[in-house]
Amino acid sequence: MAIRQLRYNEDEILRKRCKEVKEVNDNIRLLLDDMLETLHTTPNGAAIAANQLGILKRLVVIDMGTGIYKLVNPQIIGMSGEQECTEGCLSFPNKFGKTIRPMKVTVQAIDENGSELILEGEGEMAKCLCHEIDHLDGIVFTDKVIEWL
Repeated sequence: MAIRQLRYNEDEILRKRCKEVKEVNDNIRLLLDDMLETLHTTPNGAAIAANQLGILKRLVVIDMGTGIYKLVNPQIIGMSGEQECTEGCLSFPNKFGKTIRPMKVTVQAIDENGSELILEGEGEMAKCLCHEIDHLDGIVFTDKVIEWL
């Protein structure tokens, strides 16, 4: 495992759409492990998307203290409700804003073993899933801010 370099602010890779992962193999598992290690060594991090490390693959790692999720090709397949959130991002240090996100989301993905999974997130987890999946589409939270804090 290795700690990877984060990409910041106006780095153009943060605006690029990540490519679908065709096969979950040892290289993908190693990358997911590197993402987790990088996340754990970065203060105030709850999740990270691969393009935040300069890698244009549809990979997300989440650790909000209730379990670790390594998601390959995640996509939102359902959402409901609405919540006002306070949001920040590892790629935009010391910037925080209010956003509007769904209260609940359902995400379909593949896990690190290549098995399909369905993940439901509510509240903070729903915000996190939306934030990270946005990253994979080249959308950053600053695009969604309705009020800066």
